[in-house]
Amino acid sequence: MFVDEAHISVRAGRGGNGICSFRREALVPRGGPDGGDGGDGGDIVMTASHRLTTLLDLRYQNQYEAQDGRAGGGANCTGRSGEDLTIVVPVGTVVSDDETKEMLVDFVEDGQTAVIAHGGRGGKGNSNFATSINRVPTKCTPGTSGEERTLRLELKLLADVGLVGLPNAGKSTLIAAISAARPKIADYPFTTLVPNLGVVRWGSHRSFVMADIPGLIEGAHDGKGLGVQFLRHIQRTAFLLHLIDVSEWATQDPVAGFETLQRELAAYDPTLIHRPFAVVATKVDVIGTSERLAELQAYCRRRGYPCLVISAATNKGLSDLITYVGKQVDLLRKMPCETSS
Repeated sequence: MFVDEAHISVRAGRGGNGICSFRREALVPRGGPDGGDGGDGGDIVMTASHRLTTLLDLRYQNQYEAQDGRAGGGANCTGRSGEDLTIVVPVGTVVSDDETKEMLVDFVEDGQTAVIAHGGRGGKGNSNFATSINRVPTKCTPGTSGEERTLRLELKLLADVGLVGLPNAGKSTLIAAISAARPKIADYPFTTLVPNLGVVRWGSHRSFVMADIPGLIEGAHDGKGLGVQFLRHIQRTAFLLHLIDVSEWATQDPVAGFETLQRELAAYDPTLIHRPFAVVATKVDVIGTSERLAELQAYCRRRGYPCLVISAATNKGLSDLITYVGKQVDLLRKMPCETSS
């Protein structure tokens, strides 16, 4: 089950109390304070791992508490510190404070680690308060509370290229044809219910990662169809491919279909319509597509949009598409990253 959003509550450990204690020693008539400090509370730590691909575990276990620190002891013994609690999340997870909406950390690398909630500090024992004029202090301090947070976790897949299109535009067929990904493919809308990733090899020992996003329909930003819940996964992509079905079976004419995609992307995140992209006319192997294809190509020429023509079913144009996209990705990788996170 693919889960890309979760809410959890975390509480770091409380610091142990310092204590008030006095030593009793032979030949030391007055003794002295020897109350030890309390141990620090454990931290809540998160680390990213490429071994995980979903937030499913965090959906069902949503309460996390680190261990409290132990109280101090006599003979200036410091209490044991609480153990840290580590939560493992997939690479690509964005962690935000659910109340303030502040982004705390964006996990973009395998093994990346961050402290999400700091444990409380241990209290001071009375031995810390002895002075030349106060040799018998009775003061000690309690440990402080650990941080508590309610967190919102969003998983945003890391990909170079994002596929967007109306339902049945051929996105899943394309990613299956040019990569090892095996998404579900069928002749009805919303076959793809979760994003799929595929690694596309091209050139000499080069590759790029492509993400197939479930289809959009007009009104998706208002929750129609599958809504825009999966568009977060193309916010990190450097390049977009707008797949447009030019076959006679398409529910919209090609130009109207492209403009629908643009409106839905803009409604979700205005920066997406300024992302580098190319238009891809799909299903050109179907008889009777020439007029609709010509209409889309003329539209793209007038606006200066690159337009590629493919048939994933017959492999027509796939080699040219892979080479074109690979070169665009290489160019974008050399530029400073300006994509939204």
